[in-house]
Amino acid sequence: MNYPTFFNTLPTITLQDPLSAFLGTFEEGIVEFNYLDIVKSAGHSCPTVAGAYLTTLKGLEALYPEEIPQRGGISVEVKDDVNNGVTGVITNVITQITGATEITGFKGINGNFSRNNLMKFNAKITSPIKFTRLDTNQSVEVNYDPSSIKSDPKQQELMGKIMQGNANQEEKKEFGILWQQRVQKIFEAKDSVITIN
Repeated sequence: MNYPTFFNTLPTITLQDPLSAFLGTFEEGIVEFNYLDIVKSAGHSCPTVAGAYLTTLKGLEALYPEEIPQRGGISVEVKDDVNNGVTGVITNVITQITGATEITGFKGINGNFSRNNLMKFNAKITSPIKFTRLDTNQSVEVNYDPSSIKSDPKQQELMGKIMQGNANQEEKKEFGILWQQRVQKIFEAKDSVITIN
C-alpha cells in the first residue's frame, strides 16, 4: 500500500481504553492511533479529515496535559447538526479515536464501558467541538480554521479538468500530489490552525 510519506511523520494519539484492557485486546488498554489509521477508515485524506484529527489531538492534549486520555471517558458536543456539510466526516474521525458515539456505540457490560450517548449534536456551544472529561467534568472547546493555508492555484484548474473528464493520467496524479501537499502544510501549521478555548 503506497501513500504520501509525510503521513509517517505526523503526531500519533495514544489513549488508555478500559474496555480493551478488560477484554485483553491491548495490554493495559494502551491503544495508539496514527493519521494513516484514520485515513484508511475515512477512505481519503483531505483538509477536513486532517482537521478532525488535529482537533482531537489538540483537544485531548489540552484536556489531559499530564495524563493519558481515557478512551470511552470523554463526551463530545458538536455545534452543528449531523446532516450539515462535513459534520458526519468530522465526527466519524472523533468517534474512531475517542469511542464517543451518539446512539450507535457500545452499550456497555453491566453498566460499564458504554460508549453510546457520549456524542451530542446541535449543542449550544460557542466553538464547533467541545470535549469533556467524564471523571472531572473539565472541558475544552476547539476551533479549526485552515483558511490561511492556501492551495496551489493549479489545483482548482486540475480539479475542473478531472471533473469534466478531460484530464490525462499525469494531470490526475499532479492533482493528487497538490491536494496532499496542502494537507501536509495544514499539519505543519497545526499550532496556528487550531485554537483552544
